[in-house]
Amino acid sequence: MTDGRIDFVTGAPTTGSMEVRWIHGTPSWRRSSDPPIQVHHYDPHTVILRQSKSVNYEAPFLYLLFGNDRALLLDTGATADPARFPLRATVDQLVAEWLAQHPRGSYPLVVVHTHGHNDHVAADAQFSDRPATTVVSRELDALQRYFGFTDWPEQIVTFDLGGRVLDVMGSPGHHRAAITIYDRWTGFLLTGDTVLPGRLYAFDFPQFLASLDQMVALADSRVVTHVLGCHIEMARKPGRDYPLGATYQPDEPALEMTVSQLREVQAAARSVAGRQGVHCFDDFVIYNQPGARDQLRLVARGLLHKVPGLIMRLVPKTGSN
Repeated sequence: MTDGRIDFVTGAPTTGSMEVRWIHGTPSWRRSSDPPIQVHHYDPHTVILRQSKSVNYEAPFLYLLFGNDRALLLDTGATADPARFPLRATVDQLVAEWLAQHPRGSYPLVVVHTHGHNDHVAADAQFSDRPATTVVSRELDALQRYFGFTDWPEQIVTFDLGGRVLDVMGSPGHHRAAITIYDRWTGFLLTGDTVLPGRLYAFDFPQFLASLDQMVALADSRVVTHVLGCHIEMARKPGRDYPLGATYQPDEPALEMTVSQLREVQAAARSVAGRQGVHCFDDFVIYNQPGARDQLRLVARGLLHKVPGLIMRLVPKTGSN
């Protein structure tokens, strides 16, 4: 039974809504009442999810894209425990709601990852026994086989969700199996951890530069509405990022970036290509093959940030109830 094919071509890219205030956490000395997952419908066929900082400070963004024949879930977040992070239950509900509006006899789900770091694959096991579901391994060879890459990472391949076509390219540098996806329906350029309003960890800088060049070339050949990564780590104050491990980010900028900002990341990366270390810019921070000292400073700043909250927890309350 079906209500007919949805036209994902005419009028693309569609206009959706990014009018959303992302839940940005709670001060460490207060009990959080945030939901474990925030759900935002960009349009009837596109959902952006954010894991709560009360569950994991990484608070990654996930993307659920519906096509005529299948849906794609991009990343599974930073927490495995379904009791604390009910991603499977949330996705099942979203799929059921979509199918109620667009009935299908069979509707598979494909789970893939922007890259293989643990904060993007932790809840994979929640989908291991889900019917009609393929969870693509985080490993590079499995990723290449699934999408049909024969010339990684220069090649751009297509993946059809059923009239909703995605362009997929390899974008190593942050992670050897990182990908970038362009969704023709929304105009989203989904960049994982390679480009986002935060810390850009380039562990292989030549590959990072090459990936940025490819992203810009792809953006120049498509209509890109939003550049969307997987984290927000900056504050609105130019050049200021929140400490590692921050669970409260009240002055976050928007998640979405522009193609102009993508080009700024490219230009900034080129400007620091020969200088290993940490380089701050207005909308992002580039970690050019960070060494042990760079990582130690990052961790130390994060620990110092937590001290006031620990003190608040340890100091006994005074006064009457």
